[in-house]
Amino acid sequence: MLVTRVTNAVAARSPMRAAQLRVIDGPDRGVAIDLPPIGVVLGSERACDVVLTDAWVSRRHCSVVPSAHGFTITDLGSRNGTVIDGVAVGKVVAPPGVCIRIGKTLVQLMPADEALAIPPSTNDHFGALYGGSPVMRQVFAILERASKTAAPVLFLGESGTGKELMARGVHDASPRAAGPFVVFDCGAATDSLIESDLFGHTKGAFTGAASERQGAFAAAHGGTLFLDEIGDLPVALQPKLLRMLEAGEVVALGSRKSEKYDVRIVAATHRDVFAEVARGGFRGDLYYRLAVVEVHVPPLRQRLGDLAALIAMFLARAGAPLLAAQVGGEALARLERYHWPGNVRELRNVITRAVALSGPDDDFQSLPFVLRPTAAAPGDAAAVTAVADRPFHEAKDELVARFERDYLTDLVKRADGNLSAAARLAGLERKFLYKLLARAGLRAKASSDDTAE
Repeated sequence: MLVTRVTNAVAARSPMRAAQLRVIDGPDRGVAIDLPPIGVVLGSERACDVVLTDAWVSRRHCSVVPSAHGFTITDLGSRNGTVIDGVAVGKVVAPPGVCIRIGKTLVQLMPADEALAIPPSTNDHFGALYGGSPVMRQVFAILERASKTAAPVLFLGESGTGKELMARGVHDASPRAAGPFVVFDCGAATDSLIESDLFGHTKGAFTGAASERQGAFAAAHGGTLFLDEIGDLPVALQPKLLRMLEAGEVVALGSRKSEKYDVRIVAATHRDVFAEVARGGFRGDLYYRLAVVEVHVPPLRQRLGDLAALIAMFLARAGAPLLAAQVGGEALARLERYHWPGNVRELRNVITRAVALSGPDDDFQSLPFVLRPTAAAPGDAAAVTAVADRPFHEAKDELVARFERDYLTDLVKRADGNLSAAARLAGLERKFLYKLLARAGLRAKASSDDTAE
C-alpha cells in the first residue's frame, strides 16, 4: 500500500522535507533537527553538530548520515557504545525509523517525507472551521481532496485545535455524508470496557453482560468512525483494530464469528506518535494504516492572523453581534500577546465568559477577558492546584508550553535580541532555537550578528 504523509507546513514551502533526527528520551528529549546530506556528529563536545547534555554520552559519540536505504550509523569510539535493539554497533546501515541508544538518550531517525505541493484552498472555511491564514488554507486544501476518498485520515495536533470539527467536516464533505458519524474517545473509555464499546459483545461475554450489545463499528456501518485520542488505545487492542482496517472484519467480545462493516476511519491524537512507536506504545503497522493521509493541525499561536475573525465569530455566537464589529485596539493586542495553551477551545471559552460577565455599557475594549497567569515555577503548590482539575496530559502540555515561552522570552531579552548569543547562553543549536521560538509563537528576529553568520 502506498502511504502518503501530507505535512501542511512543508507543502506550503517546498516539495520535500529533509530526513530528521529526534531525541525521544533522555535529558535532551524534544530536540529535533533536519539532517543535512553530509550527516551529523552527535556528542557532548560543543563542536559536535548535535550537542547532547547526557553525562553518559562521549565527547564525539557517533555519526549519522542519511543514505538511499536508510541511515549509516558509525560509532566513533564512544565509552558506552552506540546500541540498536540491545546490540552495540560499530558501523551499520539501519532502516528508516530506527532508534539508537546513546548513553541514556534514545534517538529516532526519521526518513524524508514526500510532501505533496498542494495549492492552498481558496476557501476560508471547511465545515464548521474558519481559517483565512495561509497555514489553515493549506490544511483545508488537503481536507477538500481527502474527503472525496475513503482513505483513512490521521489528525495530529494539540488539544483544542479543532480535530473533531475537521473529522466531522471530512465526513460531511464525503460520499458517506448521509451515513452515521460516530465519535469514540479512546482516552475516555475504561480499559475493561473499551473492547466491548468498540467491537460489541455477546450475551454472557463477561460478568454483567446481560444482553448483546452493538459496538462503535456496527453503529458506524456505512459512515465514518472518528477515533479520538487514538494514541491512548491499549496496545492489546491494536491488533484487533488493525484487522478491521485490513479486512473490514470485527469479532465481538465473546463471539467467534466475524462481522463485516463498511466504515471509514478518521483518527486523531495529541501524542507524538513517532515516539510512541519507537517506545512500543503504538504499533507501527497500525500507524501506517491510519496515516494514509496525515494532517498536522496548527496551534492557535501559529495562526494569530485568524484571531480577530475568530473572536468576532465567537462574540456573535455568544449573542453580542454589536461587540463583534468592534474587535481591535489594545484589547485585541492583549489577546494576540497571549500564548493560548488551550488553543481555539480556550479562545471560545474566554470570549463566552467575557460576554457573560459584561455589563450593559461595556464595549469590546472593556470586556472582562480572563486569561490564565504565566506559569509558576516548578513545585509551586498553587500552580499544581490550578491545573489539577483537568486531564493530566492537557495540564502537562500547557505547563511545558508556558515554560518554553517564558524561558525563551527571557533568554532573548538577556541576549539583547542576538539569537546566536541566546543559543550559546542556553546551550542549544541555533537552528533548534529558531524552531523553539516558532513553536512558542515568538518571532525569531535575527540581529546583525546573526545575519553575518
